[in-house]
Amino acid sequence: MVKHFDDLNREDQVLVMLEQVIDPEIGIDIVNLGLIYEIKVTDNHCDLLMTLTTPNCPLLDVIEADIHHKVTAIDSIDDVKIEYTFDPPWTPDSMSRYARIALGI
Repeated sequence: MVKHFDDLNREDQVLVMLEQVIDPEIGIDIVNLGLIYEIKVTDNHCDLLMTLTTPNCPLLDVIEADIHHKVTAIDSIDDVKIEYTFDPPWTPDSMSRYARIALGI
């Protein structure tokens, strides 16, 4: 049985929204790229722990703005805090099967 968005817990709702955040350089969403390490939702606040494909990502501002826009579109979430880590560092092995197929890997 397929769950509707409103029937998902709030962390899963955030995950669904993050699947719509596309890395502009790669053309794959940040979830399937394996960039999201942790999602915590408390009251109306979301904390994300994530990484980037490279520490000096030139499009960080674009990705961050899209994350904030998508996550705060969830009715019960008003604020998003993003923490970046490079431990463990991102590698192509972090990508989902879907992302690897889409990139021809």
